[in-house]
Amino acid sequence: MDEVVLRALAKWPDVPDVYGWLALDRRGNWLLRGERIGNRALRDFIGRNYAADGRGCWYFQNGPQRVFAALAYTPLVLHLQGDALFDHCGRTFEAPHQEFVDEEGSVLVAGASGVGLLDDRDLARYADARDVESAPRIRRLEAAVRFGFIPDPGPDAS
Repeated sequence: MDEVVLRALAKWPDVPDVYGWLALDRRGNWLLRGERIGNRALRDFIGRNYAADGRGCWYFQNGPQRVFAALAYTPLVLHLQGDALFDHCGRTFEAPHQEFVDEEGSVLVAGASGVGLLDDRDLARYADARDVESAPRIRRLEAAVRFGFIPDPGPDAS
């Protein structure tokens, strides 16, 4: 987390959480109240301060305040750069070890970093390099339970 965020947390520890404002779409775009965030510095700041709580709810730590993200699918969206996978925050996707294919043909990748949806724009190139045809199948609605995340967090999420 950014140093400025850590200082704000120490100074104001009891700021209420925010729900319903931030979302992550299937291509790794941040949306603020439904509008795509275009400012690169803001997107980078969100990405550096994006994490999950113990319930499996993903949030952006904005100073002393947690802004929870509604997820269009998984908490991470993966992009193929060369032969490596990176998440939508620009971090290397650590130790990918298993792929899954859902009923729509989307590819999910599980690894040390968690689970991520492969950006559909990278699907053909990724599939050409790997044997995703024989990957285990998963139903889209089962992904959150299987991988332990809450797609649309609220104050009472558990």
